[in-house]
Amino acid sequence: MPRTVNRVQHTVRRDAFLDVAQRLIQTKGYEAMSVQDVLDELGTSKGAFYHYFDSKQALLEAVVERFADAATATLAPVLDDPEMPAIRKLEHYFTGIATWKTERKDLTLAIMEVWLSDKNTVVREMSRRMGATRVVPVLTAVIAQGTAEGVFRTGSPRETAIVLASLIHGLQELAGEQYVARQAGAIPFEAVERSIGAFTRAFERILGLAEGSLTLTDESTLHFWFG
Repeated sequence: MPRTVNRVQHTVRRDAFLDVAQRLIQTKGYEAMSVQDVLDELGTSKGAFYHYFDSKQALLEAVVERFADAATATLAPVLDDPEMPAIRKLEHYFTGIATWKTERKDLTLAIMEVWLSDKNTVVREMSRRMGATRVVPVLTAVIAQGTAEGVFRTGSPRETAIVLASLIHGLQELAGEQYVARQAGAIPFEAVERSIGAFTRAFERILGLAEGSLTLTDESTLHFWFG
């Protein structure tokens, strides 16, 4: 019994560090935030901090990982629904993540800023790793279902999922770059639409779908971020 209590206490205390770090990343930015800022907010010591995290970078990784876990968790009810067709599940994967990020725009932009920084390539590498550990199993299950339904015409669900996860990673990187470009007025909205269209067609071809069968994002979401 004592071990269970200690484990719970450990999680609660660690989450307190993550809550403060997340708030500071949103308000100050990751580069401007220091470990001391986090300690001051919590009124704790460096020893307490290093009990949970090896470094400021490790703290960032934990914030990003929790961000991804929370977003993925919101999709579970739909992805686990045995009555929902696979193609709708796939679409919901994209629209659900987009909606979740839209509702947390400030945090999403703060993480995006870190993502795009040359000094923090670790975040992009984390995203790639999370694609393997989180995205691939989800996509594998959806592709297997779609194949059984006779809707997807492709090879091994897992290998196909790995390819699609790589495309998702590329789409995320491009979306971040295009968001910055749109804010600077460097590219037109139509350029973003063309990019989304190209990725959508790639997904359709890999899955053996007819062109126009799949929707990765809707117009309202595109206009919210890029309009």
